[in-house]
Amino acid sequence: MRIFLTGATGFVGSAVAAELLRAGHQVLGLSRSKTGAEALAALGAEVFHGDLNAPDSLAQGADGCDAIIHTAFDHDFSNFAANCEKDARVIGALGAALEGSQRPFVITSVTAFGTVAPGQAAIEDHFDTHSRNPRIVSERAGRMLLERGLNVSFVRLSQIHDSRRQGLVTELIGLARRQGVSAIRGDGACRWAAAPLKDTALLYRLALEAQTPGGCYHAVAEEGVPLHAIAAAIGERLSLPVVSLAPDEAVVHFGWLSHFMESDMFALSAATQERLNWHPVGPGLLDDIRNLGEAA
Repeated sequence: MRIFLTGATGFVGSAVAAELLRAGHQVLGLSRSKTGAEALAALGAEVFHGDLNAPDSLAQGADGCDAIIHTAFDHDFSNFAANCEKDARVIGALGAALEGSQRPFVITSVTAFGTVAPGQAAIEDHFDTHSRNPRIVSERAGRMLLERGLNVSFVRLSQIHDSRRQGLVTELIGLARRQGVSAIRGDGACRWAAAPLKDTALLYRLALEAQTPGGCYHAVAEEGVPLHAIAAAIGERLSLPVVSLAPDEAVVHFGWLSHFMESDMFALSAATQERLNWHPVGPGLLDDIRNLGEAA
């Protein structure tokens, strides 16, 4: 298939591009910079020049393509709610380009939206319509397209990692370096699901090839890694002490991350593994933290 891939130069998207090309697909990758375009060309992908801030123009990328995988997202958390709304507009514009066809459209979401109730693991066959996470608008936009008859499926991400980056954990590592301590809130019992980058890229390809309208898949290899274990691994790697903070101290220390530090973001992927025959084999999150590259 010839696939239009947004986010093709990003952390997850570049791995997805490489996986698609290895499997014999053609990739038309979105890039807004010359450097990104050169990186895509080096992989063997075609380049589509565009920008998330002009969503209607992105629809041109779908012309002549057999499918779309949407991994792009603006990760500026200082403007998170607005960036989520922008993502929903991009999904709507890409969906409009597929109207009247059954070309598959794989949309990126997050495992948090599979949470049935507080204290329970997120599952694939649930969509928490009452979530207060602003990014819910992305999955909601995709589900609206699904209701209109489009062939939409979802890959929900956990903390995706290799030895360079580890999702939100990368932010904790940067904070630890700046503050000189690896901190947790309270006992650090909250758990975060995680999955290796290469296994996640494979999951996107399998989701695309399944072409199952409404399919929802969790990129989860480890159901829940405790935050105290994450903090210990960061402290070990950076030779920093691990400290426990009271709730008021944690708010000051973690800033915008403080909400996540009290969020139990564990999730299951049993249905994903069964439906797509996807069985992650990469290193665990703690191993990748311990093997963290100096450039990370």
